[in-house]
Amino acid sequence: MKNVTDRTSNPFGMRPPFERNDPGSHPAVFGYGDANADFQFVGDHPGVHGGATTGVPFTETRSGEAVQDVARTLGFASGPTDEPLLENCFWSYIHMCTLENGRPPTDAEYAELERYFDAELRAINAHILVPVGERATDHILREYTTQRHRFEDHLDMAALHGLDIRGRGFMVVPIRDPSEWVDGDRERIASSLEAILNSDYRQTKGVATLVG
Repeated sequence: MKNVTDRTSNPFGMRPPFERNDPGSHPAVFGYGDANADFQFVGDHPGVHGGATTGVPFTETRSGEAVQDVARTLGFASGPTDEPLLENCFWSYIHMCTLENGRPPTDAEYAELERYFDAELRAINAHILVPVGERATDHILREYTTQRHRFEDHLDMAALHGLDIRGRGFMVVPIRDPSEWVDGDRERIASSLEAILNSDYRQTKGVATLVG
């Protein structure tokens, strides 16, 4: 059993290179949760999935709280919504820094922080990656699987929602952004992840390495 660290927030001491946040907000919303987790949920940035004032991913915004609600249903999260206790689950963003007025990062700003996200993801070394929304899903499929070529330039997140995709040492299970959910989407992703939880998912690393 791996034992990475007991720290809940920013377990590896990431220090991103810039502070462009609004007054009263955290400069960054660092990775949060169980650093020994098998499941890693990956959001976009704090302006979309929240945490600018709590410092915790998937808080404050409706989309973020919807993802957290699914995690609670699966037994990954408990306790207060602004500072939950996570078990076997880690939350992070592909762009961790907060920006003025919650604006989206530029392509250059995403690229600037890519190495920090990559270092944290590899340190967590989860079995299952759960990207939320098109941007995070595109990044995970491009960088951590050989499967991105199977899909069109514009990802059909409605079709990918809850689908398991084998990667280079990972299984990837995309989530359509909750702002776009229709009837049945919440149940679909919860059911997909529950089925993985009930399977021998720890075999994923060996299988995925061979397949992806």
